[in-house]
Amino acid sequence: MCTGNICRSPIGEVVLRAKLAEAGIDDVTVTSSGTGGWHEGDPMDSRARAALRRHGYDGRSHRAREFRREWFGDRDLVLAMDSGHLAALNRQARGLGDVPIELFAEADVPDPYYGEDAGFDAVLLQIETAADGWVARLRA
Repeated sequence: MCTGNICRSPIGEVVLRAKLAEAGIDDVTVTSSGTGGWHEGDPMDSRARAALRRHGYDGRSHRAREFRREWFGDRDLVLAMDSGHLAALNRQARGLGDVPIELFAEADVPDPYYGEDAGFDAVLLQIETAADGWVARLRA
């Protein structure tokens, strides 16, 4: 999950799906969403899509959506792109019992939205590294 579901979390979704497929892990469903619905139904940011394309991924099918509290019951794990999103998810999960929520990467994934193309490439590389870690964790 990220803020508007048009940059970081859709990059994470596309990359993690690809990494899982490469590893032959086909029993994991990966989705993404945002803390708000400002971009609901919109494609991902064109710069995010371009960064994915430059690195061999396809992000054309993504459509933004807002995270819904009731989804906690349908998910085994919810990942946040930064500590602010982690806090928002923890607030939404209050009273629901033990809901596994973690950061996607070891450090906050910075929001590239207000920057240049290079920021999207840097975010993608950070997400690739984190996705490799999730694949290894799922294999274990």
